Amino acid sequence: MASSKEYLEFILGQLSELEEITYRTMMGEFIIYYRGKIVGGIYDDRLLVKPVKSAISYMPTAPYELPYEGVKEMLLVDEVDNKEFLTGLFHAMYDELPALKPKKKEINNSQFGELRKSEFWRLLWLLILKKSIKNSICRRTNQRL
Repeated sequence: MASSKEYLEFILGQLSELEEITYRTMMGEFIIYYRGKIVGGIYDDRLLVKPVKSAISYMPTAPYELPYEGVKEMLLVDEVDNKEFLTGLFHAMYDELPALKPKKKEINNSQFGELRKSEFWRLLWLLILKKSIKNSICRRTNQRL
């Protein structure tokens, strides 16, 4: 079941005291970012956060739940009605959250075409050179390879 846009808007409203809260839609759910790091997400209209040590100590009785099948468990945030609680939770978690991996540099088609062409010519040159060396050896030894 996908999460509703209304629940997302509610959570974003509760986090309005924080700067740099963003989200990204993924398969009908919402990934929540705080200052460029993934904090958690909204899955089936539930706010789940990464189970880092600070989140576990901030919510010692929070149950672990699966966002969806086949992934690691996350902590369910029950106190979504409490703005101060959510703000404190995100502040507490921030330093422990891993930084996002830099995106790989994308190659547009024209660059890729140039790479393929240059690679083609390099390989062709190597084949010609190999054949030339092979022929030279054959002539010197009067043998056929």
